[in-house]
Order: sequence, then structure tokens, then C-alpha cells
Amino acid sequence: MAALDLFGRRWSLRVVWELHEGSLGFRALRGRCGNMSSSVLRQRLVELIEARLVHQTPDGHYALTALGREARTALSPLVDWSATWAATLAEQSADPGTSAVGVPDTSDAGQEQT
Repeated sequence: MAALDLFGRRWSLRVVWELHEGSLGFRALRGRCGNMSSSVLRQRLVELIEARLVHQTPDGHYALTALGREARTALSPLVDWSATWAATLAEQSADPGTSAVGVPDTSDAGQEQT
């Protein structure tokens, strides 16, 4: 539950995602995260450092630790599943007989067909 709580915090997953290719300085990381608030980024970095998923390098950059890389690897199946989910939702929204979540559209149920 602690991991879900940590990753459920806004921007936490994005920070881990952006650091998976290598270390980044604060400004570069902030830019990769859509210029999120610097105070929010600083807070997320503190939390991820305390959780031992991120560390600060001697040159002041931020990088994933071994645990952070393992977490990113563990989350990869979720990324794959989300792509399948998005494709399924897109297919279903193109079908006028279903809603976006796969529930049959009953908005005109009980109305006469003309």
C-alpha cells in the first residue's frame, strides 16, 4: 500500500518515468515534466529520495537508484496494459452502440424507433 500511495501522488510516476533514461538536472527534469511547479517537483524528489528510489548525484543531478530502476521495470506491464486499454476505449467510443467504458448505450432505450 505504501508503494501505491507514493506512486499515486501527482507527478511521482512521471518523475520516475523521465529519469529512466539517465540523470537530469532540476531544470531539465522540470521541463520534461511539462514545467510543473518547482515546489511540487522539489517535494516529489524529496519523497522519492526518502523512499530510496531516486538519489542526487555529486553534480547535483537526479537519477534513479537500483530500487528506482526496479520499480520502473515492475511498472512496465502496467504501461503495456494501459496501451491496450486505451486502444479498447478508442474502439468502443467509435462504436455508437457502446459507451467509452464498454457499457451498452441505453440513452435512447424506451424511445420509439422511427
